[in-house]
Amino acid sequence: MPSIPTISDVEAAAQRLTGYAVQTPVLESERINDQLGCRLLIKAECLQRTGSFKFRGAFNMISGLSDEERSQGVVAFSSGNHAQGVAAAAKILGIKASIVMPTNAPQIKIDNTRGDGADVILYNRADGNRVAIAKNIIAETGATLVPPYNAPEIMVGQGTLGLELFQQTKDRSVCLDYLLGPCSGGGMISGSAIVFNDRSHSTKIYTVEPVGYDDTALSLAKGERVKIEPGTPSFCDALLLETPGETTFAVNNELLAGGLVVSQAETAVAMKTAFREYKIIVEPSGAVALAAALSGKINTQDKTVGIICTGGNVDATTFKDVLNGEYD
Repeated sequence: MPSIPTISDVEAAAQRLTGYAVQTPVLESERINDQLGCRLLIKAECLQRTGSFKFRGAFNMISGLSDEERSQGVVAFSSGNHAQGVAAAAKILGIKASIVMPTNAPQIKIDNTRGDGADVILYNRADGNRVAIAKNIIAETGATLVPPYNAPEIMVGQGTLGLELFQQTKDRSVCLDYLLGPCSGGGMISGSAIVFNDRSHSTKIYTVEPVGYDDTALSLAKGERVKIEPGTPSFCDALLLETPGETTFAVNNELLAGGLVVSQAETAVAMKTAFREYKIIVEPSGAVALAAALSGKINTQDKTVGIICTGGNVDATTFKDVLNGEYD
């Protein structure tokens, strides 16, 4: 297993990302604070380059490749946000990128990935094998695999989000009681947990997942990685994983307080709330942490709560249906 990253690794990643990643804002609504009886601070990573936090990890890893590795290109597999992050980072660095994506990925994610010059290879999520496709590309081209989460370089790149959030809350003279973030493979939340464990040890950190895909919550409860059978269909396309990453879970199992689970209806309410109260567009996968707070999955009374809204890449039709109450 790769070595576990440290806070100094996150700080080094932050230096590499300077001038490339956006320092996304922290947003607050007095109305929501009053409604919940707490102070809710939203890290709007949906406003990041490519519309999600995934750019951070992708750029951090790709920028560290040797000249020979760069000449052979990179390959990744993703339902969309990691795909866009890799494509954008590769374009900036002048590197060829091949991305394996499911045919049912949101069209906006496919279009944006192609728009940044990546070669998109589509596969059927039901019976295709994205890992095998990526391995074939690597065998033919010598390209470097840029994994979506289970690599130290990815974890610390994504963890720069947590480093920013800590400094932004410190600048407001507040300390987070809770930090809630969406979780798929666990790269972002593990990277952020490394930061808060060092800088704000009292902050309790929770993952949030959709119903039927709570592999990390179950794994945290058991103390070991659990593999689930995928549950009911979910519009949280970026969170549909069966088991946590090995390296990410090693960190999360040690540093996290637990995992929370939200329904599709609760997620839709969060998306509408983000739009109406915070004036941001958040995709379903990016809204689950806000959904957990709004639906009372933890007791927020008199607490200061950090919420990570990880992405904003949602198809217009889906977003319209959410606003119209089709998912309530």
